[in-house]
Amino acid sequence: MSVQITAGEITCANGMPAFLAKPSSPGPHPVYIFMHERYGLVEHTRDLARRCAGDGFFVLAPDFFFRHPDKAALNAGDSRCEMTDPESVERLKAAHAAAASDKSADMTRVAVGGYCQTGRHPLLFAAEVSIAAAVVWYGGAAKREWVTNTRQPALLEDAIAKINCPVFGSFGAEDHIISIDDVRRFRDTLEKHRKSYEIHVYKGAPHGWLNNTMPGRYRREQAEAGWAAQQRFLARVLSPGYRGDAVEWAFNCGFSGDYDFSRNARLE
Repeated sequence: MSVQITAGEITCANGMPAFLAKPSSPGPHPVYIFMHERYGLVEHTRDLARRCAGDGFFVLAPDFFFRHPDKAALNAGDSRCEMTDPESVERLKAAHAAAASDKSADMTRVAVGGYCQTGRHPLLFAAEVSIAAAVVWYGGAAKREWVTNTRQPALLEDAIAKINCPVFGSFGAEDHIISIDDVRRFRDTLEKHRKSYEIHVYKGAPHGWLNNTMPGRYRREQAEAGWAAQQRFLARVLSPGYRGDAVEWAFNCGFSGDYDFSRNARLE
């Protein structure tokens, strides 16, 4: 049952705007820092933040691309903001500090979730700051994520080796960016470094299939299943009695018998 929530805009200490949604009761509540897709902080992100708050979470959804000069173009998908890994960690630290300033936030139970372009960033943050969970939605696993460059100065695998929290992953079998082999590489890297994870791959789901503002991508059945799996995961690993000293691996994958990654297409 959804709880009563309050919601509004705040500004983090670094000038970064953020949308805050939380239960109306005093708490303290488990914290979820929500990283938006490549479109920036749009209404879809706020809707998901409200939904998560209705499940009892203190949710902070910052505008990580707040320095982009053309927000209208960014929100419409006509422009991009190439945030570097160090920038993402710095901005997540500002969001983390903003949450910590609110007495209704339980900072012993913090999860960070990244979606699409920001999928890798919860893992990078967890390598530097102790959090309770990292969440990755159809990001952080493509071949381009595993190399170093000016935006990605350190190896993602090195960050994964340093994290000390369970990881949730949600992917689509018809994603045109992330193949099933890419997801398996992500899974295998977590296993190599003995990190707990729960990963789901949904048959018939393209890239961005959680976003109900994009009719070509949205898959209601898979979106509902993926969101429910995420919330069950968070409820479990953020529960006061959860013990993270054991390593737990769960991989649930469905795809067509004639799967061919080269046939997966970008949808809007």
